[in-house]
Amino acid sequence: MSKRQTSLTDQVRRAILASGLSRYRISQETGVDQAALSRFMAGKTGLTLASLDALADVLGLRIVAERPRKRKAGGR
Repeated sequence: MSKRQTSLTDQVRRAILASGLSRYRISQETGVDQAALSRFMAGKTGLTLASLDALADVLGLRIVAERPRKRKAGGR
């Protein structure tokens, strides 16, 4: 059985929670609207790439490529 990969947005949400920073402070440092950040954290909406870039910068996140998953024959 293959292990389901955690989505990037879930990883960002976890990083926000683990940072110990308030949503207000994150909003102030990133320029991401506090209401938009709250909706994102509740899983109700996504964020723009620019907002994700700003969050990554403040939280010290970076994308690390893992081994590519093999595709099934005939799959996309």
